[in-house]
Parts: sequence; C-alpha cells; structure tokens
Amino acid sequence: MVSINPHSLSKKENYSMLTSAILPRPIAFVTSISTEGVVNAAPFSFFNVVSSEPPLISLSIGRKNGIMKDTSRNILDGKEFVVHVTDEENVEAANQAAANLPPDESEVKRGGLSLIDSIRVKTPGLKEAAVRMECMLEKHLVFQEDTTITDFIIGRVVQYHIADSVYKEGKIDVKKLKPVARLGGKDYTKLGDLFSLERP
Repeated sequence: MVSINPHSLSKKENYSMLTSAILPRPIAFVTSISTEGVVNAAPFSFFNVVSSEPPLISLSIGRKNGIMKDTSRNILDGKEFVVHVTDEENVEAANQAAANLPPDESEVKRGGLSLIDSIRVKTPGLKEAAVRMECMLEKHLVFQEDTTITDFIIGRVVQYHIADSVYKEGKIDVKKLKPVARLGGKDYTKLGDLFSLERP
C-alpha cells in the first residue's frame, strides 16, 4: 500500500487524488442572481447533504487566483440560491454552464435552458430540472491554504420542487430521475446496478 502525506503534493495533485478517490460525487447545478439581476448558472461537484433537520446542503466553491466566483459572490450578496439535481437530461447544459463567462453574461442561454419563478426566493430556477431546491444562505466559511482560497457555503432548503414523473409515495424515484455523478478528470457516470442491504 502507498502512503502519501498530502503536504508533499501540489494543489493539482491533491485535487486529482481527492476527486479520483471520493466518488461518485453528486453535481449541484446552481442558479444565483447578481445585484444587477443577471442569473448565473454553474455546476459544482463538491456538494452534499449536511443535515435533514434542519434541511441543509453544502457547496464548496474554490476561488480563481483569489477572486470569488460569480456563484459565491451572488449567494453572499443575495443570501439565497437554487440547487438543481444534475441528471441525464441536463448534464450537457450543466457542462456548458461551466464555461468561464463574464459576470454580465448568463450561462442559462448558453445551455439552452429556460427560467422558472421560485416561491420562497427571488432567484429563479431552471424549468428543465426534475428536482430543484430553493435555498437560503445559512453559513459561509472561508478556508485558505497558502494562496488557495475556498468558499464553503451551507444553504437551508426552504422549498422543494419535484417533477411528477420522478415523485412516488413521498420519495424521489432514483431510477426515473437518472442522476449523473462526477468522477475524476472529464469522466462522469450514470446510475449503475442497484442493491439493498438491511441495516443491522
């Protein structure tokens, strides 16, 4: 077995190690709105559930050359955002939204998507997503290592929206949702074979 001290690795090497070991990772397709009213859409695979009571989810968003990304800045300014589950139907659009566009240009049009009004927040959602969650900013933490800075966002889910086609008996039917997850590098994965285990 190889044993490696992460402090001996570069930022790129640590990124490669973590993203090829911790997988598959769900992809949050996030919309946020700037103070000028521009709707930003961007995917993030450093994303997960924090708590069910209260309903909290997390996003980890790295800064580029120390500069906060549009999503982080918009969330901190507006205190809200919308998270969409990335699935087989919208993964191409999510990938297109990863393009480095200027703050005054929306990724929504680039991905061929359409907006839909939210109920509890001002930020609109993406109509094409089968699952979306309206969120309010719960907590913002900043982590720094040398010149690398990461914004860690915790959001409180204040409204769920689930398409009838994937909703069944109070749950989301994962087989119908067809979520897509991120692997290392340029690789993604679809839902594979399912199996169940009884808890002891």
